[in-house]
Amino acid sequence: MLTAILFDLDGTIVNTDPIHYQVWQKMLLNHGIEIDETFYKSRISGRLNPEIVQDILPHLSSAAGEKFADQKEAMFRQLASHLKPLPGFSELVAWTETHQLKRALVTNAPRLNVEFMLELLGIKEIFHTVVLSEDCIAGKPEPMPYQVALKQLGITAKQAYALEDSPSGIRAAVAADIQTIGIASTHDPQGLREFGAFMAIPDFTDLQLWTLLNSSIETSNIK
Repeated sequence: MLTAILFDLDGTIVNTDPIHYQVWQKMLLNHGIEIDETFYKSRISGRLNPEIVQDILPHLSSAAGEKFADQKEAMFRQLASHLKPLPGFSELVAWTETHQLKRALVTNAPRLNVEFMLELLGIKEIFHTVVLSEDCIAGKPEPMPYQVALKQLGITAKQAYALEDSPSGIRAAVAADIQTIGIASTHDPQGLREFGAFMAIPDFTDLQLWTLLNSSIETSNIK
């Protein structure tokens, strides 16, 4: 029985990647490192800031790395005020309300970014629970953030779908035994399927998604 939809934030609800990419380019150039989109997608997208900084700027102390990440995210927030949810998102939320499904946000994004984006997009009150990887023992691609969300919602993995755009997010949701739909806003659809997504769609208007959701509800009602 489908009882919940679990959402990632960056790249899933809203395509923040172009701005994150721009800011990472600028910040890393200050350290003499030039990056392209391939580098961004393979080394940065979907990962936690401490891991990224340790990987790319291992010479920085813990304090300096934290300061770098804070500056990067502050710059992101300055540039992100024009962002809107992906097409079909509001319709999907309305559909979940009609069918009394629970909604969770499960994200690797830093707390200040999450608070900023939820306020900006006007969706601060729509989630029954919000799980930040920084509050868990391990973030994505480990399954713990999704396991925490399931526990807080009081449901099993089989009662939910997860929506994710990045390889690390898909790996996390799949490792938590949740059927995962890839949102191909930032990565190639085939690549998302290779990481475990059973479906890959460009946004929330895709007919495949609605066919699946309505079928899942009909199946639940029959049972």
